[in-house]
Amino acid sequence: MTISPEDYRFLSDFLKKHSGLQLGDGKEYLIIGRLPPVAASSGFASLEAMVQALRNNPPQALLKSVCDAMTTGETLFFRDGAPFDAFRDRLLPEAAARARAAGRALRIWCAASSTGQEVYSVMILLKEAEAKLQGLRVEVVATDYSTPTLARAKEAIYNQFEVQRGLPAMMLVKYFQPVPQGFQVKPELRQGIAFSEQNLLRPFTSHGLFDIVFLRNVLIYFDVADKADVLNRMARQLHPGGVILLGGTENTIGITDQLGRVEGFTAPVFGRTSDPMVTIRGRKSPPLAAAPAR
Repeated sequence: MTISPEDYRFLSDFLKKHSGLQLGDGKEYLIIGRLPPVAASSGFASLEAMVQALRNNPPQALLKSVCDAMTTGETLFFRDGAPFDAFRDRLLPEAAARARAAGRALRIWCAASSTGQEVYSVMILLKEAEAKLQGLRVEVVATDYSTPTLARAKEAIYNQFEVQRGLPAMMLVKYFQPVPQGFQVKPELRQGIAFSEQNLLRPFTSHGLFDIVFLRNVLIYFDVADKADVLNRMARQLHPGGVILLGGTENTIGITDQLGRVEGFTAPVFGRTSDPMVTIRGRKSPPLAAAPAR
């Protein structure tokens, strides 16, 4: 199967406009691999016929199905390690102390949660730190663009291959239960998450302010203008002292002056440059400090 250069250019522009995904040159194989099943299930005789329909004011359901198929990404439990070490050892206790001192809940957002491995990794670490949190209320929000991907995250069932990718055996035994399809995250972890669909190109102020945001390995698919837009708006969603964790290859240099990398972490941790509680590399200011517990 092939796709014409005209159809590829159209789909590239279409996907960028509606989902932020920037394909670039040479990614025809992604279109050919992912969209024919969408065309067939939507009643089109061919991929070309579906593209023609997309050119002519397509129904929202078709638009969403196409973008869903193209934005599904790879993920695994405790991906890259260092961000979760930083979360467990420093970010969580410091954010918890600030939230407790302010008399509010600690709030965490997994902004591109995919099939759920990231947010359940967070939930496991929260459960492990339960005694140290001393009854502090914690609110966890998980969002993703893709409807079927989000449904999988809510279901929280993973096969043998998936649970072997990054999940320690002890945690599998402790926090999962066997089901016919594989292993399902136990209800006490699933019930602590508020799932919802979110296109990061659209407003997300309704989610409120957060102490810690995981925004990992999604902006690599956006162009610079869209990255800047998302990061600038995300910076405004942080509580004082709040931080954003990006993917290992992602940075804010040359993209936004609202966020800068926080010193003292091997993980890519970013804070607001206007926040006096955050030490940004190259700027002399007080170090990130936890508010005293009451």
